[in-house]
Amino acid sequence: MNICLKVNIQKNNAVKCAKRIINLLSGEGATILMKSDARHHFESYGYIKYYDHDDDLFASSDKAITVGGDGTIIHNARHAAENHIPLIGVNAGRVGFAAEIEPTEIQLLTKLLSNDYSVDKRMVLEIAVVKKDSKATYSCINDAVVSRGQLSRIIDMNLHVNQEKTTHYRADGLIFSTPTGSTAYSLSAGGPVVEPTMNCIILTPICPHSLVDRTVIFNGDTELSVMSESYSASDESYLTIDGQIVIPLSSNDKVIIKKSPLTFDMIRLKNRNFCKIVGEKLKERDD
Repeated sequence: MNICLKVNIQKNNAVKCAKRIINLLSGEGATILMKSDARHHFESYGYIKYYDHDDDLFASSDKAITVGGDGTIIHNARHAAENHIPLIGVNAGRVGFAAEIEPTEIQLLTKLLSNDYSVDKRMVLEIAVVKKDSKATYSCINDAVVSRGQLSRIIDMNLHVNQEKTTHYRADGLIFSTPTGSTAYSLSAGGPVVEPTMNCIILTPICPHSLVDRTVIFNGDTELSVMSESYSASDESYLTIDGQIVIPLSSNDKVIIKKSPLTFDMIRLKNRNFCKIVGEKLKERDD
């Protein structure tokens, strides 16, 4: 079995944990696949296969493991979803909402080799950016944010629901979130915590000008789009996807948000209560 192992090499504890995972799973007969940029941390393991590009790495894998924080999981979840392989996160960060196990529990990863696990199918958003002469499409695991590049700058936006204009927003921005992303930026902006296996799109305004503008939860089959005539180069308006992909927006560019045909398959090794996890993790974040 080919196991993709993606490690946040900026974290020393993540590298140490990854070495234990390599010893554990390779000892059980698994082949470990990694990105080439991690090679110098694992040079003593001569049997690891390395790939220069994420697309080739994930396409050659049966399952994926990430070691790091939630950002590491979200960054790699897009590749896992697009290659139709399940992923599990080992928490080497601070909070780890999305991580399934802690470093003290890595022995549980041997269950991957016998397929002794369940899978949560998480909703993925398809984000399309339609410009005057082009259209680009992206997968989104957590959230897509339309906002100004500078802080405390209001942007005027028109929201269409199923291609019908419904609402005008004046706000610092809009957050379009999956249920998985409900505990990220959307939560910080006052949005609700949503059970991650639900099928819905969460729209949360950032510092809205009107006191009546609050979070709206749409059915997962809804198509949303947002467009503004107030985008300009001097005002630096952007679409940011999962905090990692940034697309500049010009006047009359349209951003379309809808459910993707892909799913993010999150491996579950333990029977955990989501409400209990939220309570524990939010307390950790406040500490």
